[in-house]
Amino acid sequence: MRQRYARGRFLGAILVAIIMCDLLCNALAQDWAKSRLNNSPRHGDWVDIKSGERTIKAFVVYPERKDKAPVVLVIHEIFGLTDWVRGVCDQLAENGAIAIVPDLLSGQTFEDVDGARKAISGLPKEQIKSDLDAASDYALKIPAGNGALAVCGFCWGGGVTFAYANENPKLRAAYSFYGTAPDDASKVANISCPVFGFYAENDERVDVTIPKAEELMKAAGKKYEPVIYKGATHGFMREGEMPNASEANTKASDDASACWSTRWKESR
Repeated sequence: MRQRYARGRFLGAILVAIIMCDLLCNALAQDWAKSRLNNSPRHGDWVDIKSGERTIKAFVVYPERKDKAPVVLVIHEIFGLTDWVRGVCDQLAENGAIAIVPDLLSGQTFEDVDGARKAISGLPKEQIKSDLDAASDYALKIPAGNGALAVCGFCWGGGVTFAYANENPKLRAAYSFYGTAPDDASKVANISCPVFGFYAENDERVDVTIPKAEELMKAAGKKYEPVIYKGATHGFMREGEMPNASEANTKASDDASACWSTRWKESR
C-alpha cells in the first residue's frame, strides 16, 4: 500500500514537472512571435542607453503615422526580453504609439529559462529603477514623440509597473498585467496617474493582492481599475496569442487588448 502511494506521489511529481516544463518552454520558444516581427512593416531599432555607469540595450518600434506619437515604456516578463515582448512593442506601434522595452538583463548571460528567472529575481531594486528612468528619459526625448508617456508590464514586469507608477511622476497611465499589487500605503502615496490592472481568474497568487491594493489606492484618492478575466490563467496575454492557446486565454487576451486600447486613448 505504501509502495503504491509512493509511486503515485512520484508520478504526480513527474506530471507537475512536465506541465511546468511545457509552460516554461512555451514562454521562450516563440517562433510564432518571431514570424510576426519579421513580417511587420514597422521600423524597429536596437538602441544603447546610458544608465548610470552601465549601458543598457533597448528595442524601439515606431508607428506609421504623419504626426508625433505618445510613447509606451514596456517592462518585460521574468523570462527577459523575448520575441513576444518585442512583438508587444510592434502591436503598440501598430496602434499608433512609439514603444520602447529596455533589456533589464543587459550585460548578463544565462543558459536557460531558470537562469533568466534567477538573474531577474536578483536584480537590485535601485538598478531596476535607474534603468527604467534612463529608458523613460530616452523615450521622452525621441523627436517623433509628443511628450506623453505611459508604462505597461507583464508578469514580473506587471508588478514592477505598479511599483514604478509610484516612482515616476511623468507617467500618464500605468497598465499592470497579472503582476502583484502593492501592500503598503507608502507604495501608492506618490502615484499620480491612473493604474489599470488586468488579471486572470485562475491566478490566486496574484489575485489575492488586489483587494489590499484597492483599499490602499482608494484611501489615497488614486484611480485603480482591476479587471479579472474568467477562465484565464497567468500569462494570458502571451498564452492567448500562441497557436495552441486555450479559448479562455485567447478571449482574455483579446478583451484585455480592447480594454487597454480604450483606456490608453482616454488617458493620453
